[in-house]
Amino acid sequence: MLNPTQQQNLNDVSRKVIGASIEVHKEIGPGLLESAYEECLSFELETQGLSIKRQVPLPITYKGKVLSCGYRMDILVENEIILELKTVKKIEELHKAQLLSYLRMSGRHLGLILNFHSAYMKQGIKRIVNKF
Repeated sequence: MLNPTQQQNLNDVSRKVIGASIEVHKEIGPGLLESAYEECLSFELETQGLSIKRQVPLPITYKGKVLSCGYRMDILVENEIILELKTVKKIEELHKAQLLSYLRMSGRHLGLILNFHSAYMKQGIKRIVNKF
């Protein structure tokens, strides 16, 4: 569990990420490939002074053995918040389960699904928490 200060810090960064995603969506709109949104959002987040890593490998530990299964976090912000970018008609339960699994496997507490296919970006944001 996080203490109130840690929660507040994550919430502050989360607000910046949401603002950046809305800016990207306003600027280029829906209809592009996920990779285009990743590039634009990365630029926007770095412009705001946030540290990011892209396509971060996420191994699985199974019965004490670390396995490389090819999972990757789209964007990791401030080494804390996982961003899972999508360009789908609708965020499905499977997408939520995927991000929650990433949070659990990485020991992180907050993730955002950002679906750039939405008509309005606000409709394409889903916040997922793990032991927040």
